[in-house]
Amino acid sequence: MSPPIGAAAPRETGRETMARARARASLIPDLLVEAHRVANNVFAGWHGRRKRGVGENFWQFRHYVTGENMATIDWRRSARDDSLYVRDREWQATHMVWLWVDESPSMLFRSNQAMVSKQSRALVLAFAMAELLARSGERLGWLGLTRPMLSRRAAHSLGQALAIAPPQTELPSAEGLRGYSDIVLISDFLGDQEELATKLQAYARRGARGHLVQIVDPVEEIFPYAGRVEFTDPETGTKLTAGSAQGLRDDYERLFAAHTESVRALARAIGWTHTLHRTSQPALRALVSLHVHLGQDAWSPGS
Repeated sequence: MSPPIGAAAPRETGRETMARARARASLIPDLLVEAHRVANNVFAGWHGRRKRGVGENFWQFRHYVTGENMATIDWRRSARDDSLYVRDREWQATHMVWLWVDESPSMLFRSNQAMVSKQSRALVLAFAMAELLARSGERLGWLGLTRPMLSRRAAHSLGQALAIAPPQTELPSAEGLRGYSDIVLISDFLGDQEELATKLQAYARRGARGHLVQIVDPVEEIFPYAGRVEFTDPETGTKLTAGSAQGLRDDYERLFAAHTESVRALARAIGWTHTLHRTSQPALRALVSLHVHLGQDAWSPGS
């Protein structure tokens, strides 16, 4: 059972890292097949999107991020409430989308109420999104792992790159971001919230528009346990034995709900979107939601 707020995980040994990478690599072919099937179900509704950049046409309003050039602030829009907003413009060029999936140990969790593990679902969503983007002629890459690519077989190329890479457990730095782009981050976001906020703000300062897809197992929300139960933190290995687990339910559910709201607030603070997806639900539901967010021509605060 994953705790709502994860502590720093101990460093894996080389053997443990290799074992996890091999297990993941063996699943990737099947995950790509599933991603292709899911992508086919939404492709008919997928349309080209306007691109952001230095053109003449309006793209979106987004929150100003500390450190950006203040000359980019739209003061008329900012005067309408207590926040500062930047007006982005459209760029008539191929767009760039970066994908990233968290492969921390907590993502391996799967209860008997879930269809798949959180990691499997996250990878299917990422590969399905790559399939859709590739069919639409978008440039895309795996953040911190690959170079941008423009290929109809981009999903398979990303899968091959991931199969030989160590588990991706840390959000990459913003150094590789150039110009305007979209970033799709898929995780349970159980790590340190201050570190997450720092990384997100760094991406936003680079001009990126982002989308957080938070993956949860249903038992992480509803805490269905009763009686004497031993819980193990997959990140640290710490064990907790509860003599009467049902006595923890109310406090736990409040804590987990607060954690989810914290992730949502981090996204909204910089004008990013947030999607909550449960592994008891079909992957199609999250993909459609993400498709809608990526297809929005202009983000409006409060959406």
